[in-house]
Amino acid sequence: MKPRRTLFFILAVMILLGTAWYFFPAEGLAIGGMNLHFPSYAEDTSPKAEDVDVDAVLSKVNKSFEMSCSDNLLDSMRFFRDYLKENPNRIYLPNDDYTFFDTLFAQLEQAGPQGKTYRIMYYGDSQIEMDRMSSVLRQKLQEFFGGSGPNMIPAIQPVPTISVVQRASDLVRYTVYGDATTRRAPHNRYGVMSQFSQVTGNGSISFTKTNHSGAFDKAKEISTVSLLLGRNSKGFTATLKCDTLQPQPKVLAASDSVTLITWELPANVKRGSIDMKGNAEIYAVLLDGEPGVAIDNVALRGCTGTIFTRINEETLRQSFELLGTRLIIMQFGGNRMPGISSSKSINKSINSYMVELEKQINYMKRVAPKATLLFIGPADMGKSYNGKMGTWKGLPELNDSLRVMALRNEVAYWDMFHVMGGEGSMAQWVKHRPALAGPDYVHFTLAGAQEIGSDLAKSFTTYYDFYKLRQRVPSEKVIEFVNLDPEEDSIRTSRRIKLPFYNPPFSLSN
Repeated sequence: MKPRRTLFFILAVMILLGTAWYFFPAEGLAIGGMNLHFPSYAEDTSPKAEDVDVDAVLSKVNKSFEMSCSDNLLDSMRFFRDYLKENPNRIYLPNDDYTFFDTLFAQLEQAGPQGKTYRIMYYGDSQIEMDRMSSVLRQKLQEFFGGSGPNMIPAIQPVPTISVVQRASDLVRYTVYGDATTRRAPHNRYGVMSQFSQVTGNGSISFTKTNHSGAFDKAKEISTVSLLLGRNSKGFTATLKCDTLQPQPKVLAASDSVTLITWELPANVKRGSIDMKGNAEIYAVLLDGEPGVAIDNVALRGCTGTIFTRINEETLRQSFELLGTRLIIMQFGGNRMPGISSSKSINKSINSYMVELEKQINYMKRVAPKATLLFIGPADMGKSYNGKMGTWKGLPELNDSLRVMALRNEVAYWDMFHVMGGEGSMAQWVKHRPALAGPDYVHFTLAGAQEIGSDLAKSFTTYYDFYKLRQRVPSEKVIEFVNLDPEEDSIRTSRRIKLPFYNPPFSLSN
């Protein structure tokens, strides 16, 4: 081939490739069921998202919960006012009502003095498996309000947790949700943990104090053991055996209702077992300690949060009443992303999901009328697009829709997606050293889960700090100050509100 023809051939190829580069759509071209990709002008010239600096994000989040040292009530009020209105890491409250958690806080404060334990049910997907996030929240709140122990566990736990070691024998497990290997019951009395274990004749459940390096101290203190059961036969007997108490049998009359039986122990136990004779549905075992607050982890791997209406309403209502449940946390959304992201209409798919979740929320309000509800949105999720790791398409829109839906239904909302850094953050959590998320770009590592759990605890207890502060200020003055324009001159503000000297008895940085 002559040099001139070679040159023309090369130029023609370059022109062809350049034309394709300029006009080829950045999202690719669907042909014959496949999606073809080619480097495009739109893709190359679009603004490049900066990598999320995880350490900077986490530092900023933690600082956002800290109030500058001050013995002046005015400065404290300014911090809380700005926190309520502007802090992106806050728990969003319906109608911006800062009294939303007041009833809950008042009950938690009185739990210890009254010898009661109020419970927080923490439902979520695989992000809370192994009691990772919930264990941090439990430790922090029990430090505030008292209480101890790993709290509620199922009779049979298929995924080990960091907070307790358990075993069971001669029981059959049924679940309302799970893969093809799980059993479904001929009825819908699954109970508060979305599962139950049937004992027929004889069965036993044993537990041992954890030695896991990631476990918290409060989880290791067990001095109260309870069994939540239903549909028991006449003469059903449950006997607790442990290292601090002689065997104590509890004998029940026949009942179709939910029953809670409890053993108070003279000291913390290292291990114990509950031997059962007769027939019953075992909904849960409660491993608690001193009176206070309990955080009950219910991890539902692969769940989208739309299963609760499949559980018998009366069984749930009786259980929540017996347990003293005062807060229900629902953490879902991530498992719906594959369907949303692949949908031809992302908005339509999200709206459909919101309708389903609203049904679950209304159902929870019916079966637990004394409980406050908090919804936690999904974490960022990473997916490769054209060889580059980015956020799943539709996830930011889903997060925004979840917040709007929750607040519209009088449910508080915590925006985990933005707390961890927003779009593109999951990839950086994976790269972080030590790694804060796993190589699937979906799940946190133990370190990452506990970091997020700590942020949740700090956000929640910040509202408690504000609740405590407001006990010293007339409510009309609080309303006046919270509604005051933050930009208004501080001197005019102090003269207008006339707040007295104040020495905070608590720290926001703990």
